[in-house]
Amino acid sequence: MRNEEIIIGSKWQHFKGDVMEIIEIAKHSESLEQMIIYRHRGEVWARPISSFLSNEDVSMRKDNVTGQKYRFMRKED
Repeated sequence: MRNEEIIIGSKWQHFKGDVMEIIEIAKHSESLEQMIIYRHRGEVWARPISSFLSNEDVSMRKDNVTGQKYRFMRKED
């Protein structure tokens, strides 16, 4: 997992082009794993922080329209 700070209100781009806004960091009720809560296309989603900040290199995927290395990358303000 990458060591990046997740800031509430920050924007992150998915490698397929969509931009998500972080709205909260929560804990899973059973495992206590940290979860990223984000807004995407008007809906609210949750994803484990370990998945959100995965080290997986997606740069060679055919569906990678942004050319970025990781699944989610923080957008500069």
